[in-house]
Amino acid sequence: MDTTHDDTPTRPIDRWFASYSNDHRNDTNQRIHVFAVPAILWSVIALLWCIPGGTIFKPGIWAALAMFAAWRFYQHASRRLGLGMLVVFLLLAGLTWALHQQLGTRGLLTSAVAVFVVAWIAQFVGHKVEGQKPSFLTDLVYLLIGPAWVLAKLYRRLGWRY
Repeated sequence: MDTTHDDTPTRPIDRWFASYSNDHRNDTNQRIHVFAVPAILWSVIALLWCIPGGTIFKPGIWAALAMFAAWRFYQHASRRLGLGMLVVFLLLAGLTWALHQQLGTRGLLTSAVAVFVVAWIAQFVGHKVEGQKPSFLTDLVYLLIGPAWVLAKLYRRLGWRY
């Protein structure tokens, strides 16, 4: 990791992770986030998938555009995280496509809303246990940092650098 002489992270992603980690020190809260953040990410993709594309675009166009924009953010922050998030997005898009095929738009929408609500409740329970407010209440960019933070935890566990 690039740092200055006083060990302050110099890459923006490292500063965001350091700040995000300060709000997520409790083990229970971290475990909740490891499951709830990916669930929320999927539910947002699924919700966007359900927005009609009109006569020109197929279902999923809005989700694809949002995933592309988010991927550009991650790629700019860290190429390794960008690659990992690309894989995550492709897997979640595949899951969403399969569920849409099986459940239809109404079923996918109902599932996405249910997952979104339950996962956010879990997040707020985790922050109640932590005694800290969610990071995104101070800066909305943390809504993008959460998924990358979870992926970075996986990278560290695998011995990979981000």
